[in-house]
Amino acid sequence: MKRTNFILNGFLALAIVLVFAQCSDNNNAATSSTAPAVGVAGSSNMKIAYVEIDSLLTKYNFWNDLNEVMIQKEENIRTTLNEKAKKLDADAKEFQRKLENNGFATRERAEQEQMRLMKQQQELQALQQKLSDELASENQKNSLQLRDSINSFLKIYNQNKGYDLIISNTGFDNLLYANPAYNITQEIIDGLNARYTPSSVKK
Repeated sequence: MKRTNFILNGFLALAIVLVFAQCSDNNNAATSSTAPAVGVAGSSNMKIAYVEIDSLLTKYNFWNDLNEVMIQKEENIRTTLNEKAKKLDADAKEFQRKLENNGFATRERAEQEQMRLMKQQQELQALQQKLSDELASENQKNSLQLRDSINSFLKIYNQNKGYDLIISNTGFDNLLYANPAYNITQEIIDGLNARYTPSSVKK
């Protein structure tokens, strides 16, 4: 469960990095079309801010609800597969017991039972693959929803703020040092949570 949660966080953090890059590109394009180019590196006219992705993922209620739903689904899948595997294992042991004690009326009957067990094993493997694919597909869908949610908010948010560049930061991956005055993480979190409706997450 923790492993899946970690993987989802990593995948969605990457998606959010792309979101902020896209938003910044759009904003810069709009700026260049309406005003002289002032976005020169080192220019005091350039307005920059950054967002800590780890904090955003931890405190954004939409993501927390999505994550909880996915954890529950993973647990349900695991329980279903374990129950079927346990039943199959019990049947296989019973087959072996009967085989060792000449419990089958004919050899053909023993072969039929063996084929039945092999078919059940194949069906269990197919079910495991199917449920795993469905879970991965839903994870991808969730990451797109998260990206769209943040992207649409940033477009509205930046209409008033007028940032030339909003940088995403995960640990020390992208930003080694920045003045905390440029940190707008909490503003983004508050804005996202304010417009989030919990009922929009399907369980």
